[in-house]
Amino acid sequence: MNRLDRQHLLAEQKFLREHLDRLPVSARLTRMSVASKLHSVEQTLTDSPLDEHEPAHVRLTFNGRPVISTYGIFAEFGMKAVSNFTDAVATVAASLSMDTALAPMGPVPNREQYQLIITGSALGSFGFELEEYRTGQLPLEEVSPVAQALEHTQKLLASTLASDEELADSASETDPRALDKVRTFLQTLAENEAICTMQYREKSFRFTDPGQVNRSLARLGQDNIKEEPKVLVGEFHGVLPEGNTRTFQFVIADTRNVIRGTVGPGIRDANIINNHLYQPVQIRVVETRVANGRPRYLLTEMPAWDAAS
Repeated sequence: MNRLDRQHLLAEQKFLREHLDRLPVSARLTRMSVASKLHSVEQTLTDSPLDEHEPAHVRLTFNGRPVISTYGIFAEFGMKAVSNFTDAVATVAASLSMDTALAPMGPVPNREQYQLIITGSALGSFGFELEEYRTGQLPLEEVSPVAQALEHTQKLLASTLASDEELADSASETDPRALDKVRTFLQTLAENEAICTMQYREKSFRFTDPGQVNRSLARLGQDNIKEEPKVLVGEFHGVLPEGNTRTFQFVIADTRNVIRGTVGPGIRDANIINNHLYQPVQIRVVETRVANGRPRYLLTEMPAWDAAS
């Protein structure tokens, strides 16, 4: 049963219950008919569980100079901040869904598939309830790109307040263009002396003061996070192809140094690499380093082995 069908049945269930409560006891035949229909609806709801994911929901609230208590928010800031946030989520979603890296400029491919819609205002400070926009249903066994992007964006924001190691891990898994969109969102907060809270699923991330926003923006800056595409020659010694973080181990030919990294989202079947362990190969990675910390590596495309290997 999809979400729309279930909503219709729940509405019918509510109507029948209210109708049954209003009927006089003397209307025995009518009450029996309504009760029978109510039982049928409730049985259908029990026997036919929801077979699709609910759209992803996120609660984004703001505080600081642009916010007037719980009464309102300056429209110029509110529109710009929400627009920057949705741009960041859409770009992250596109980077997680594409077979190749995002181009540095130009339209985001399939942008219409990664839309968020405002479904209401969120009180507490002041903000908005946002929901993933869908044109069709999503089976329970699948997770939408928008849901993945919201989780990834929240993790990246939280990592700006954590250690260099955690920031490096998150940044290395984020497309450079998506990373820039998150910077733009933080820049809007910083320029307006605003803070935000992002609540997604059971997790909540919050900036406590504008100074914290400025520090996060600086840590996410290009002076602190260095990203460099590299070509390495060596051999794979193992790949874990499944799970939320797919990892690989690679030995560089000339130094015999062992590096570990993450398989990029554009590589659909990473298990193929396990068929070519210990075979010489050239790979393309993005090396990410936070400050002077240990570099992280992201494998950006499936390598091509010599046919004789």
